Amino acid sequence: MSEQILDVAAGLILRPDGKLLLGQRPEGKPWAGWWELPGGKLEPGESVLEALARELDEELGIQVTAATRWVTYVHAYPHTTVRLAFCRVTGWRGEPRGLENQRLEWVDPAHAQGVGQLLPATLPPLRWLRLPDIYGISNIGSPAGLPGFMARLRHALERGVRLVQLREPGWPDGPASASLHQALQDVLRVCRTAGARVLVNSVHPQSWWTEADGVHLRAADAAALAQRPLARDGYWVGVSVHDAAQMAQARTLDADFAVVGPVAETASHPGQAGLGWQAFMDINRDAGLPAYAIGGQGPDTMAAAREHGAHGIAAIRAVFPAQA
Repeated sequence: MSEQILDVAAGLILRPDGKLLLGQRPEGKPWAGWWELPGGKLEPGESVLEALARELDEELGIQVTAATRWVTYVHAYPHTTVRLAFCRVTGWRGEPRGLENQRLEWVDPAHAQGVGQLLPATLPPLRWLRLPDIYGISNIGSPAGLPGFMARLRHALERGVRLVQLREPGWPDGPASASLHQALQDVLRVCRTAGARVLVNSVHPQSWWTEADGVHLRAADAAALAQRPLARDGYWVGVSVHDAAQMAQARTLDADFAVVGPVAETASHPGQAGLGWQAFMDINRDAGLPAYAIGGQGPDTMAAAREHGAHGIAAIRAVFPAQA
């Protein structure tokens, strides 16, 4: 790995239809012919968003009007190491043009490789774009609560929720415990019909993780598993994170995302102060993976969460309110 790290701002320029802009590196530059996200290195004294705005003006002739920090990711190329500050760009003036003789293409992120060879550091953010903005966490409570929760779940899916976690640590033991596995089957059936994914909290049996679409690891379970990487076959891994050390564990596990918080006081933990947005940003600063904000969050806090670098929000009551 190079001793010096090159700081780069990279923009994911996203149209309302979900298409992403990629540029092909022109002849005469390293990796000529490969496709990448627009952007460039930070100049002395520039912030990430300032550098991004300047680079996109110089490269594409557009003026950024709406952009937020997203994920900072370090990638080692053979002759240099870059720290990429990926930013989501959702507003701009002008029509992108290749001012540096580069070809441009709007692509579906899920099929971006169809355009040609992609720079290796471009691949992780394409994967992260699969993650929905909202992550709903179950609150069934007991077998008696299942019909009501299923109604709330259907309502959330109708509103566009596409990622759900089954987390029921208070489910009764004894004969009733088997009913939670049946509840998982009910949740899976409804979610898959809607095109949504379901993760199972690691408080529940490991055999359920692959029945669903993956696992959400509690921080303690992530610490135990960090010593022996998970044998994954396409399923997703999320991790609960409360500090920088736990974020490092999530990175070691090559998790798909982290859930960081609680950012603010929650109804489930009254009187317990949240981390606050500054601590959230500090934990997430060099995470190398997307982070959902949790704790006092909901659809109405999405804009604030993104302004502070969150991928989106995770919540129980705000996603599955008692009155559907």
